[in-house]
Amino acid sequence: MSEDEHKPFLRKIRSFVRREGRLTPGQQRALDELWPRFGIEHDSGLIDFDAVFGRSAPRVLEIGFGNGASLAEQAAANPDTDFLGIEVHRPGVGSLLQAIEREGLQNVRVMQEDAVEIVRDQIPPNSLDKVQLFFPDPWHKKKHHKRRIVQPRFVALLRERLKSSGLFHMATDWENYAEHMLEVMSNAEGFSNTSPTGDYVERPASRPLTKFEQRGHRLGHGVWDIIFRKD
Repeated sequence: MSEDEHKPFLRKIRSFVRREGRLTPGQQRALDELWPRFGIEHDSGLIDFDAVFGRSAPRVLEIGFGNGASLAEQAAANPDTDFLGIEVHRPGVGSLLQAIEREGLQNVRVMQEDAVEIVRDQIPPNSLDKVQLFFPDPWHKKKHHKRRIVQPRFVALLRERLKSSGLFHMATDWENYAEHMLEVMSNAEGFSNTSPTGDYVERPASRPLTKFEQRGHRLGHGVWDIIFRKD
């Protein structure tokens, strides 16, 4: 499937709504001072990861990193891996930039734009070792299911960007969305489920346990992890 075939569909429906909270003074300072160093602007050019990070290393793309705590923890634990995080909400971007500074992280870069457009426009083919999508907006009303980011055409686009044997790791605390993800991925060309039972996997150590998730566990809420490998 060509790039142009993706564009009409991928431009029509947003998988997010911008709910901009107020920036703290620290987040604003981080955006002002650190974005020029760690931020990547959205344009039509492909990202040269070797130039951006100054090295060749395994590369992980995280879509929708929230406040950035999980991504910063992963980056600190894996200094030999480079991470690109995408988030549309400025307070979250500011929080991650603060964590980058606080932890002295050199292996994280940040983008603030629609992830679908960034993946389509700027991520080179066969350049990613892993794509992470943790707790995306579930769009729980049936009439809004079309807004869910995990859709066949977007998955096909991700497949083009992943290296051979690259992983797509999803996690959600909405069972219906987990079922939706599993159905879409099971029908996606060029992917294989890593689960020995053909459905879900235990949370791997590579995905940090968030405070939100810990609270959910205490309340008896489920979390579903799904990991597919590019054939």
